Formats: sequence, C-alpha cells, structure tokens
Amino acid sequence: MKTVLITGASSGIGKEFAFLFAKNEYELILTARRKEALEIIALECETKYKSKVHVISHDLSEVNSGNTLAEKVASLNLNVDVLVNNAGYGDHGNFVDVDRKKSLDMLQLNMVSLTELTHIYAQKMAKRNDGKILNVASTAAFQPMAKFGIYAATKAYVLHLTEAIHFELKNTNVSVTALCPGATKTGFEEAANLQDSKLFDRFVMDPKSVAESGYKGLMKNKMYVIPGIRNKVLSFLANATPFRGLLVWFSSKLS
Repeated sequence: MKTVLITGASSGIGKEFAFLFAKNEYELILTARRKEALEIIALECETKYKSKVHVISHDLSEVNSGNTLAEKVASLNLNVDVLVNNAGYGDHGNFVDVDRKKSLDMLQLNMVSLTELTHIYAQKMAKRNDGKILNVASTAAFQPMAKFGIYAATKAYVLHLTEAIHFELKNTNVSVTALCPGATKTGFEEAANLQDSKLFDRFVMDPKSVAESGYKGLMKNKMYVIPGIRNKVLSFLANATPFRGLLVWFSSKLS
C-alpha cells in the first residue's frame, strides 16, 4: 500500500484530498494545526474506506517546521510515495496596511515550508526513482493582484518552482504538479478577510471538484492543473496579455 502525506488536511481542499486518496487505497498521513478536526476526518476515512490514517498536529508557519514535520513522519517508518503540499493562507488589504507578522508567517507557510518539504521528499523520491508531489498554487500565481499582492506573489513562487522541478525530473519516474484553483469555497475567504470581495461572489468552485481535478492531473503527471473552464481562460489571458498594469487595475476592482 502506498502512502500519502497531506498538509493542511483539516478542511477544504486538503480534507477532500484525504477522502480521495483513502478511496484509492492509500495509507494517509494527515497534518494541520487542528488535531480534533484531523481526527474526525481520520475516523471517517478509517470507517468508510478502511484506510490506515496517521494524524500529526503541526504548525507549518513556524521556522524550520518543514524539516520538523519530516522528522515526525520519519518516526512512523513510512515511505512517502505522494506529497500534497496543500497548507497555505492569504491576507487581503493594501500592502501598507496588512499585519506584518501575519504576512511573514504567510511567506513561511506558503513558500519556505513548502520548499523544505518538496526538497526533502523530492530527494528521497529521486533516489528510489518513484514518487509524486502536488503543490497547491492558485490562479493568482498568473498575475499581480492589488490588495492581495503578498499572497499572489507566494503562489507565483510555488508555480514557478514546481514547473522548474517538473522539467528537471521529467526523465524520471518522479512527477511534480502544481494545482492552480481559482476562488474555492473552503473558508479561505474568511481567513483572508475576503467575505465582501467580488472575487467570492460568483463562479466559486467547491473543494471536492478542485481536489478531483488535482488528483487526476497528478496521476497523469501533468505540470500544472487549472480546474474550471473560466479559470483556464482567465489564466491564459493573464499569460498572454502584455498589459500587466491593466491586470493589476482589474484585480483591484474585484478586491
């Protein structure tokens, strides 16, 4: 039986990934800060799918927390066949007004810890020439976003890093995929202070559909996956247009 490590697994897309991998007979290692929420998901996976589930309560926004998590996983004496870097959050507001500590913690979580975990497990997978990594980015990765600048920048980092590693490992049996969802009903909007934003008033996807798209793309070794036709079109236009200033203006009207 293969094993998957899923970060940010206590809700939203991470929770749906847990159910998907359990349904496909993976042994699960679920991690997030909220242990009680993880244990509820673990019980459902064990009951419904007869999965073996390991729960690790861990905060990936702390310095060196990626390495610390890997040490906790190593104590289980399991090979991680699939890594899903789903943990992350955003914050909304003008750059000069946002909370600095929350922003720096976001950088640690969205980029540094993700990089730590990707590097640790990509090395192991490359050594045995087998494995898959899914890094959750965002359609925000394709364009600058006023009032959402730090988050969009972190997701651009995730996308670019993932694309580079995908090419570096393309002649091996290790694949690295970026999942780039648009607005998704996960509770993200509350954490990012986006309840009143036009970004979340229409065309919001459900986390189950996003996770299913990500899972299928991962299994097909795709470089990146953009769920939803609307998101695909907008991402294409963001890549195609030379008018980056116009994109920033447009995003400010939605925020």
